[in-house]
Amino acid sequence: MSQIEILPSILAADFSRLGEQIRLLEDAGCRMLHIDVMDGHFVPNLTVGPPLVESLRKATKLRFDVHLMIEDPDTYAPIFIQAGADQVSVHQEACRHLDRTLHMIRSEGAKAGVVINPATPVSTLDEVLDIAEYVLVMSVNPGFGGQEFIPNSVHKVAQLARRKKERGLQFAIEIDGGITNENVGDAIRAGVEWVVAGSSIFHTVNPLAAFRQLRETAREATLVRV
Repeated sequence: MSQIEILPSILAADFSRLGEQIRLLEDAGCRMLHIDVMDGHFVPNLTVGPPLVESLRKATKLRFDVHLMIEDPDTYAPIFIQAGADQVSVHQEACRHLDRTLHMIRSEGAKAGVVINPATPVSTLDEVLDIAEYVLVMSVNPGFGGQEFIPNSVHKVAQLARRKKERGLQFAIEIDGGITNENVGDAIRAGVEWVVAGSSIFHTVNPLAAFRQLRETAREATLVRV
């Protein structure tokens, strides 16, 4: 099993203090940062573009996990990779030729991930699990932070974990949406290795302490697997 990683989502951060908050997290042992890109079409919200990724790249060595919630990932994935993305995930629902898109991301020099929305079955990924280097299960409907965790997401993680084991594959399993200290253990025990957390870290009195507590809760859960 891969090491458990907590990926703070900058969607929930204080953008006026973004550099400072990232440096604190990096000092606390954070290794990956989650960056949500929304286009106002695939999801009903607008967020960041390549210039922000490029600016952050100059300020930190953290691994950038860029999540494209956009209608045209084939055009923009290479642009975000050039800006500094280390890995890029695209939605199954947005990719007309998912096999091709994942191969393209890898050919551009980044890790390729695939994302499924809450209503999308795990089975839709069966033909690309040997190509994707990680799979992100959305545990809320994408578009906004601060939503409530959808419990069925844990069952989808377990389905992915079974496929991974049965087929001898190596992809990491990631989860994003509504993660708290109360539910992260269930996600980890089902097979999650990468945990995206926004509000439960940045919307607290002490984001650094919140990050450390979530990481500790997640690591404790690895001692008991379902």
